[in-house]
Amino acid sequence: MKLSVIMPVYNRERFVVPALRSLLRQRDAADLDIIVIDDGSTDGSAEAVRAMMDENNCIRLFRHAHTGVAGARNAGLRQLPADASFVSFLDSDDISLPGRFKADLVHFETHPALDLTYSLMTLADRIDDETLEPAANSRIMTLRGLSLSTALFSRALVDRIGWFDEEFELSEDTDYLLRVFETGPRYELLDSVAIYYRRHAGNATRENDGRLRDHLRAIHKSIRRRRADPSLREAPGIFEFKSPPDWQVM
Repeated sequence: MKLSVIMPVYNRERFVVPALRSLLRQRDAADLDIIVIDDGSTDGSAEAVRAMMDENNCIRLFRHAHTGVAGARNAGLRQLPADASFVSFLDSDDISLPGRFKADLVHFETHPALDLTYSLMTLADRIDDETLEPAANSRIMTLRGLSLSTALFSRALVDRIGWFDEEFELSEDTDYLLRVFETGPRYELLDSVAIYYRRHAGNATRENDGRLRDHLRAIHKSIRRRRADPSLREAPGIFEFKSPPDWQVM
């Protein structure tokens, strides 16, 4: 079975190689297809990806002018191969844990009608790019947050949900997940950690004013959709919100 992972990249030369390595070590789980969308980077991100493509033909790189993360995700969706059975995402500064896809796919094999699995994430403020693990003395916090990268979607579900809303500069993931859960999908909440979310000065989520504005706009749009169509469901209360982080020290 083929699993496509979409990775938007914008000026992540420093982080994109570890992110890709974290995916490549999981090639035994499925026929892995890594779709990298360079969203108009002005640093060496594309060159770093190309260097990895020389020995890993499962990585495909596409470049376009800067449109924002929602547009980059849509560009990735347009490149999904016809035979992709599963879809996931990984941001270019995060780390996908070893064995994550293999473990998730077992649930789909056991329950063929399943639409998605949704796992935990661990926030870490320092990650060792060699071991792909939180560094010594890194502050960490594990939670079930709003993250596309903790979900593994069936291709049929992705096709039903459609495109990301490119009106969102931030929180396009919130809007997408709300639309997913409004449809009442068959899902399993897993207690395993899917990703290490790297906390650093360049995180888009640190743009607090814009993030909060778009987050509230996504919720408001969900309310309007459900008022217009009573068959849509309210998103389940599965997400944790903690600010500021309640860090633990390793």
